[in-house]
Amino acid sequence: MLTDDVFIAMPPVPFGYEGRDVVARYCARLFGAGRRFDLVPTRANGQPAFGAYLRGPAGIRHATGFWVLTLAGDRICAMTRFEASVLPWFGLPRSLPSR
Repeated sequence: MLTDDVFIAMPPVPFGYEGRDVVARYCARLFGAGRRFDLVPTRANGQPAFGAYLRGPAGIRHATGFWVLTLAGDRICAMTRFEASVLPWFGLPRSLPSR
């Protein structure tokens, strides 16, 4: 799903990750390690996006960030991660109740 030159940016942090292998390892570490995330889809500037929510021990899911995907055809060529503070701008809450 990732292009060879995929890039992750995380404003306002002035660095990112570039290349399919590096980005895949970053995502595996972030979304793996036994943590459980719920992704809530939306759109940003016409692009696919989602709020990422980490499940806490009590079941409440707390926002960890907002991701915007840039596509090249049917593949991801860039991902931009924003702080969770932007979620309300896209109609998403800062936390989700337990299920």
